[in-house]
Amino acid sequence: MTEIPQERRVVTAIPGPKSVELQARRLETVAAGVGSTLPVFTARAGGGIIEDVDGNRLIDLGSGIAVTSVGASAEAVVRRASAQLADFTHTCFMVTPYEGYVEVCEQLAELTPGDHAKKSALFNSGAEAVENAVKIARVHTKRTAVVVFDHGYHGRTNLTMALTAKNMPYKQGFGPFAPEVYRVPVAYGYRWPTGAENAGAEASAQAIDQINKQIGAENVAAIIIEPVLGEGGFIEPAKGFLPAIAQFAKDNGIVFVADEIQSGFCRTGQWFACEDEGIVPDLITTAKGIAGGLPLSAVTGRAEIMDSAHSGGLGGTYGGNPVACAGALGAIETMRELDLNGKARRIEEVMKGRLAEMQSKLDNGDIIGDIRGRGAMIAIELVKSGTKDPNPQAAADLAKACHAEGVLVLTCGTYGNVLRFLPPLVIGEDLLNEALDVIEQAFGRI
Repeated sequence: MTEIPQERRVVTAIPGPKSVELQARRLETVAAGVGSTLPVFTARAGGGIIEDVDGNRLIDLGSGIAVTSVGASAEAVVRRASAQLADFTHTCFMVTPYEGYVEVCEQLAELTPGDHAKKSALFNSGAEAVENAVKIARVHTKRTAVVVFDHGYHGRTNLTMALTAKNMPYKQGFGPFAPEVYRVPVAYGYRWPTGAENAGAEASAQAIDQINKQIGAENVAAIIIEPVLGEGGFIEPAKGFLPAIAQFAKDNGIVFVADEIQSGFCRTGQWFACEDEGIVPDLITTAKGIAGGLPLSAVTGRAEIMDSAHSGGLGGTYGGNPVACAGALGAIETMRELDLNGKARRIEEVMKGRLAEMQSKLDNGDIIGDIRGRGAMIAIELVKSGTKDPNPQAAADLAKACHAEGVLVLTCGTYGNVLRFLPPLVIGEDLLNEALDVIEQAFGRI
């Protein structure tokens, strides 16, 4: 495996001529509904760099949407997955099982919050994990209703589209959606009407009141929430909100599900984001960062809940693929050995410090309405000068300016006005600061 030089290099326009040629081929055969943030075709990637087919090297502040936390070609992931690839690629765990699946479940039992007995089931994608968490909660409680939150995102399957708050691009035209899904307020501090300091208590009270009045707590199988809301804008629910909702679930026999698909595996400076307020979920869904870029997801939870489903009720042909399981064991090995929780906390320190400086010193710095997030899951919410009105155009313009200079950034948010930063946890601090220099310069050009 050749090491990729960890330096930004822009040698052509972005996208370059070879990427433009590949894009033309793509348009002929790839469905138009499959979008791309930046039509730059990757040749190789690793550390904090993506190298394209034209030889440009981009600083990666996206990690394939929080997937390649250990880097896109981490040694332990490549080593373990390659060895497994040579032994066998598939048998289907439901036909003849293999040790790697069991090892991943053992690691999940150890790493996820709580010291209770735990079991896991492995799948392919985050949406599949969430959908199976709902199945498990329903069969365990013998109830049907599912409660989710404003600004939440849970996937693109029919059920998870119903769970997801944002219409475009995720839901538009794809209905009708699964029934018995109910949405309640979340403690979005920056936009809470009476101020962030009141959001936790007021939003949890409103949510609980709506559940009691509109659904009936005795009818709710599961409450599902991202401990840091991802696609909705990297919203950290105000302090006190998650503990109040978790306690309400416990008091009413409701399965509390932490959707840690984007926020898990050291991304927020802890193994899982729900640990920040001491939340011990009944079920936790994971994917993205779990396997260093290979498709794998999991539902992990209390053994008695996980065992509620009858034999054969959970599974799937590819779920817990042996190569993906090997990759997961390599990713977890890397997270432990390199203390990626510590690295994530350092990334937060650097990024929040630099972004706060930009906010205070730039002539147009007041368009940065909020700087938020934890660890290497950081965002800025962009607003129109002197207001809190969302400014999606500024987010789009900033992203475009960064891309042109060889820094890959992503946008998100219910209003499309959030610039989010998800660097690989192994990124060098020099690269991180260089990317922040480019972002600062981009502010001067919009």
